[in-house]
Amino acid sequence: MLFEQRSVLLWLMLPSLLVLALLTGYPIVSVLLASLSQTDSQTGVTSFVGLANFRALLDDFFFLTAARNTLVFTLVASFSQLLLGLALALLFYRPFRGRRWLLPLLIYPMMLSTLVCSAIWRAWYHYDFGLLNRALVACGLPPQEWLSDPSRALYAIALVDTWQWTPMAFLILLAGLQSIPQEVQEAAMVDGACGWQRLWYITLPLLARPLLLVLLLRSIDTFKLFDKAYVLTGGGPGNATETLSMLVYKYGFQFFDQGLASAAALLMLLISISMTLIYARYLAKGNRP
Repeated sequence: MLFEQRSVLLWLMLPSLLVLALLTGYPIVSVLLASLSQTDSQTGVTSFVGLANFRALLDDFFFLTAARNTLVFTLVASFSQLLLGLALALLFYRPFRGRRWLLPLLIYPMMLSTLVCSAIWRAWYHYDFGLLNRALVACGLPPQEWLSDPSRALYAIALVDTWQWTPMAFLILLAGLQSIPQEVQEAAMVDGACGWQRLWYITLPLLARPLLLVLLLRSIDTFKLFDKAYVLTGGGPGNATETLSMLVYKYGFQFFDQGLASAAALLMLLISISMTLIYARYLAKGNRP
């Protein structure tokens, strides 16, 4: 009887498994095979080269620079959105006057497309007419080259991503706060715990899983940054804002080196899977980070 039930479940899952294999499995296998081969752009002949493409990437200055830029952007943007989202969630956790009007405005940036957000901030970052430099000049400060300074451009893009996606972190953490039993907070108040003590010893430990979820989702999304960097700086100045996704695009569609592009894409996939497994590990064991 049990065997028959499993057979029925397998047949019911078969269409979904076929679609998953077609849309996910086949592309991954194709990228894997392409990463182990090299195609001559003149003759079109493909030859097996093994791990040569991966060794070439590890010796490539542009790949290492893009990897460093991607890591810096991921850390800065993800933790900024986590901390700001937590601060906003704590602020909006308790009712106050105007809360119902401020909440829709707060999540509005998340509803905009990435190109629209990038266009808005590109205008705000303009050296002569941008909103930010006008505000600095009004305060008696010199204007800044937000997107043309190699030491500042990557953080300027991180600010755009933080402005757009902090609302998502805020909503997840606000839902987590609202799921904490009120009796726990009241018991801590009866025991004499002050606000910071309740936050540190009660709220944050009970909010650990939503915090980890936000960090995971935003890390994966920021790790594959392409559109904002492409629209705002095009990877410049120089290669100061060039990310791994942009480098994969250049390898594949500008230099027509499918082997290097596939190898870089596969490395990005492995890193993303590793980040996902960290969260899955805590879920499976029922532990808190």
